[in-house]
Amino acid sequence: MTAYCVKCKEKKEVKDAQQVKMKNGRPAVKGKCPDCGTGMYCILSPDKK
Repeated sequence: MTAYCVKCKEKKEVKDAQQVKMKNGRPAVKGKCPDCGTGMYCILSPDKK
């Protein structure tokens, strides 16, 4: 899974990725940037689970 790192300003592979459910019920992936360690978050479409 890739997500955008706001600190590095580029898309990277998510380290320690875990799938979570947001308050509104939509799925998302949460993890860390492999280079700088900043938290990364990627919202998925409702049909991807």
